[in-house]
Amino acid sequence: MRRITGKAKDETLIELQSTTDSQTGDENSGNGVNSLSERGTLPGHKETDKLQPNKDTVFFRDGVRRVDFVLSYVDDKDGEKKQERRREFEANLEKAGLELETEDKSDSKDQKTYFLKIHAPWDVLATYADVLKIKVPFKESDIPHGQEVPLEWLSHPFRLPEHIMHPQPDYFTYPFDKTKTDFFLITDKDTFFPPSTRNRIVFYILARCPYYKEGRKDRDKTGIKRLLSNGTYTAAFPLHDCRYWKRARNAECESERYNLYKHWASFLCFYKEQPLNLIRKYYGEKIGIYFAWLGFYTEMLFFAAVMGLICFTYGVLSYDDNISSKEICDAYIGGSIVMCPLCDKKCPFWKLNSTCLSSWQSHLFDNEGTVFFAIFMGIWVTLFLEFWKRRQARLEYEWDLVDFEEEQQQLQIRPEFEIRCTNRRLNKITQEMEPYLPITSKCARFCLSAATVIFWISLIVACIIGVIAYRLAVYAAFASIIKDPMRKIQVVGRFITPQLATSVTASCINFVIIMILNFFYERVAIWITDMEIPKTHLEYENRLTMKMFLFQFVNYYSSCFYVAFFKGKFVGFPGDYSYMFGELSKLRNEECDPGGCLIELTTQLVIVMAGKQLWGNIQEALLPLMRNWWSSRKGRHNPENHYSRWEQDNVLLNFTQLGLFYEYLEMVIQFGFITLFVASFPLAPLLALFNNILEIRVDAWKFTTQFRRPVASKARNIGAWQEILNAVAILSVVTNAFIMAFTSDMIPRMVYLYAYSNNSSMEGYVNDSLSIYKISQIHISNMPEERNNWLDNVTDTCRYRDYRYPPGHQMEYTHTMQFWHILAAKMAFIIIMEHVVFVVKFFVAWMIPDIPSDVKARIKRERYLIQEYLHNYEVEKLKLQLSASFITEPQSEMSLMTDKHEVLSECL
Repeated sequence: MRRITGKAKDETLIELQSTTDSQTGDENSGNGVNSLSERGTLPGHKETDKLQPNKDTVFFRDGVRRVDFVLSYVDDKDGEKKQERRREFEANLEKAGLELETEDKSDSKDQKTYFLKIHAPWDVLATYADVLKIKVPFKESDIPHGQEVPLEWLSHPFRLPEHIMHPQPDYFTYPFDKTKTDFFLITDKDTFFPPSTRNRIVFYILARCPYYKEGRKDRDKTGIKRLLSNGTYTAAFPLHDCRYWKRARNAECESERYNLYKHWASFLCFYKEQPLNLIRKYYGEKIGIYFAWLGFYTEMLFFAAVMGLICFTYGVLSYDDNISSKEICDAYIGGSIVMCPLCDKKCPFWKLNSTCLSSWQSHLFDNEGTVFFAIFMGIWVTLFLEFWKRRQARLEYEWDLVDFEEEQQQLQIRPEFEIRCTNRRLNKITQEMEPYLPITSKCARFCLSAATVIFWISLIVACIIGVIAYRLAVYAAFASIIKDPMRKIQVVGRFITPQLATSVTASCINFVIIMILNFFYERVAIWITDMEIPKTHLEYENRLTMKMFLFQFVNYYSSCFYVAFFKGKFVGFPGDYSYMFGELSKLRNEECDPGGCLIELTTQLVIVMAGKQLWGNIQEALLPLMRNWWSSRKGRHNPENHYSRWEQDNVLLNFTQLGLFYEYLEMVIQFGFITLFVASFPLAPLLALFNNILEIRVDAWKFTTQFRRPVASKARNIGAWQEILNAVAILSVVTNAFIMAFTSDMIPRMVYLYAYSNNSSMEGYVNDSLSIYKISQIHISNMPEERNNWLDNVTDTCRYRDYRYPPGHQMEYTHTMQFWHILAAKMAFIIIMEHVVFVVKFFVAWMIPDIPSDVKARIKRERYLIQEYLHNYEVEKLKLQLSASFITEPQSEMSLMTDKHEVLSECL
């Protein structure tokens, strides 16, 4: 077969391939659109003119047919087998109606890579647009938009130009019907379907096209994905429309990538709105929905960040009013209180004033404002989710996604499901035979999947227990920081307590373990999801989403849950300490920092959250930049006529099908940090806000400069992530209520202030919150190896954090009545806070409808108008047919078409 190649030597445009190839071409005669005899030349074009002087183009060499997709491959040692696959695959593509054009390796920069360019002609596009029920315009919308908002001029600095925000007019749309082409607004068949729709259709064909010979039944030999995995092709991608740093030279080619880079990917535009309509037009609705959600989430974070900053500022301003910290730091109060050892053997007796700095740090986050902020965040998360539903509903309408989900479920069956499921049964809805997975196979796969997930979650729990054991084992080493107070205290001992040092190092180790487990589980989750063979792409993503989030939830949050709800709660007291794994393990359960457990939870949260965001930014920005720096610079400095558009895109990173999944996962994990444990760190929303402002522009920069153009795909919402966000929102109310009750010292302080204080102040609280134990009664295994020399001259008792009767009391070392009062107050606080927040949440959710009233009206109005226009169209079409049958003198075809279009124009 003769195939057009990109050779320019001696003005030769035709390369004779091997005899085998020519035989294959003879068999496929009539379908080979690449043969010159069939294709011919365009009027006014010579064959030598087909080679464009500017190779930075998205058209075939004839300058007319658009390149809708590109496949690249390299001949290697296994060349014959792969060549046979390519030959069969390309022949089947031509039978499907696609047009192909090959660029020879001699024209590529590396002199090794072939590029196969694919063009979908009108008939193919129309056929598959009908099959996929793609909505296309049939009339420009005449529904007026909402009225201008008062004081709209205030938002002008944040606005983008109108042609960027709204790159195309608003149309009434209807699923394409090949039999009604004259119903739609088709002015130019070459531009009627936008590039994003064209590459979506071509990829649909590529994913289902077989590469086995006709008559054979190797059903597994189907689709471009398998050809990519076995190395037959090295890449498959649609083309960007131009270079991102310069407009396209061809006036017929869009410069949407350049506009996105200039108005969206530039960090100098961080305060500007996102051009969501242009993003949707260029990348498809699925990516557009992600950036719409990320932008809205970032906008809502601003309010949470401001409130968190106010609460933190209150903690700073009330610094001097913190009587408890003053008592701890006072040499005559905290300096006279001797505390019991915090671990066996290695830990000495110590003075309470050695934790002065820690108590001041704790007050910054553990104050009255924290309670208000926890309640505020419970309401904020409800407002965020409810307002997002409204924003999402508006986008569904504006982007023609209202009725999309049902079509997606019925039509977008995964090629892998069709290949691996050989059983067939009748679909009751479509009345067609379709593949299905037997219930026995489905149950077996589900059991294996569940067992794998449970095993990996158990592995995470085991790692967390290991980190806890590390904390207990190394605490004694850090306890040596607290020296004999009669001597000069070391500088590090003044600023870092043993608990804080242990918490910081354990948090860092835990973060490393999290990253390692993530690396392995990502691959395991994909493997078990593939093994389940989900039917549709939507089902596949939802299953993978649930598995990955469940794992990430346990992986990232388990250490925070331990510090918040378990650490310091099961310690015992000097005469009866509790041990991890029993007394034989010698690992005594660790106590909270003397400043309170909340400061340790804050430390844990900051390290894990900030570390994840920092590592994520390094992965997303620096690594792709370093990996593609040479290739990008090379492409930018090479003359355009020597470096083609497909070669420039080939060196970019591939945006995988799960690329967006990881972006969502990163943001949802962050959402968990700022909601589940926000009571311990009011500045968490502020950190998230700064990160997301950077995240939007980094993601935009990656999409426009570092990644190949993704295949456009549709999605009407954020999918399973919506339910996950709702679950996290509900859980956050419970966790914050328990943090304020059991991790914070707020409730014990309030009980003391209103029930036990003599002068309605916090004076004496520190002494009241510490119980007394007789040193002589401490078991020898709990006593320090080196007894403090100053201890004998000071006291014969030590203090510990609890509410128990002192020695000599008839109920010595049992809980006092104050302990039960505080416990009752904690339970009452949890019940009251949860009920108040939940009542407000459900009231707000009830008050705010999911779909705005104007959008509901527009949807009903548009559906009515569509039915009316369709009815008029059918009536007028029938009239034309009836009138034509009564015409005795046959009209010319041209006059008939003119009359027909006149009638249709009046109808529409």
